[in-house]
Amino acid sequence: MRKIVLIPEEQIPAALEELKLVMKEENNHKMFVRYQVIYMLLSGESYEKIVDYTGLSLATLFNYRKAYCEKGIAGLGRKKQPGRKRHLTAEQEAQVVATIVNQTPKDAGFPVEMNWTAPLLRDWIKRTFGVSFSVRGTRDLLYRLGLSYTKPTYTLEKADSLKQAAFLEEFEQAKKLIHGQIDRILFEDESMIRDYQAIANTWFLKGQQKIIPTYGRHQGVKLIGTLDYETGDVFCVQEEQYTAVEFLSFLEKVIARYPNERIVMVLDNARIHHAKLIQPFLEKYQDSFEFLFLPPYSPNLNLIEGLWKWMKTTVIHNVFYSNVGKIQRAVQGFIQMINQTPENTVNRLCLKL
Repeated sequence: MRKIVLIPEEQIPAALEELKLVMKEENNHKMFVRYQVIYMLLSGESYEKIVDYTGLSLATLFNYRKAYCEKGIAGLGRKKQPGRKRHLTAEQEAQVVATIVNQTPKDAGFPVEMNWTAPLLRDWIKRTFGVSFSVRGTRDLLYRLGLSYTKPTYTLEKADSLKQAAFLEEFEQAKKLIHGQIDRILFEDESMIRDYQAIANTWFLKGQQKIIPTYGRHQGVKLIGTLDYETGDVFCVQEEQYTAVEFLSFLEKVIARYPNERIVMVLDNARIHHAKLIQPFLEKYQDSFEFLFLPPYSPNLNLIEGLWKWMKTTVIHNVFYSNVGKIQRAVQGFIQMINQTPENTVNRLCLKL
């Protein structure tokens, strides 16, 4: 078989590495195949094998080879297809984006509307620029402008960004001490798991809405737990109420779970965490245990909050339990399950900080 020569042999290793990188980052399948063809050619594969593998014609392979030889990877880029004439100028499109990002519909002249939708944007564009779009055309415009129709998240208005930054700096210092002056960083929190928060989107037969049996009672369990930042280990207990007594009992259980270890516990400023009843415990274990308090109004910095959401999605959504015991068993089953693969918990929850 005659060897295919595209570029000088000494340049091939670097070219292969470059192609690996662009293929890894490419989301468009057609472009990926173009890069793949050149990668296979540079690797010494025959045209016949590449045709069989990709389903492309021999003429197409020759075109890709010619483009690559002339301009390198840039030569493989798709030619921009002429699109429809835009109905709005670049300045008007920028104004559309700025209006959506910075104003509510009420701010823009719709007295009782607070949420942007495609029909509202269509009406606003017509009112502002005198240009008519269909609802579908409005959605296409918004997607093209880099907008997406997604559920927003929230932040607490009272959160102090400076205090949050100070916490993150202190947390970074604590991370550097793991396996040195400390052994574990644990994120702690309390949560109420209620089955009446259960209804959520799910898959079922088209036109046949899924029916969830309910028992007419609001049931739930109170949990206190920790998430190990480095190992992903989750420790969780169920209590009848949240008081300093239960919190102190939980701290004793944590010490028993991780004996003879130096622990930093990250937690919020709930009253029970500052109770006088807790102080003798902190004094007793002052050489091996300390609190690192989160800034006020900063649940986004407490990684175990993600655990509660994960748990609710898994064991509570779209099911109602006939008694509290069944909820308790479902919760413990979930904890046992994720503790079998703690590395998954780390990847899902702990890489955010």
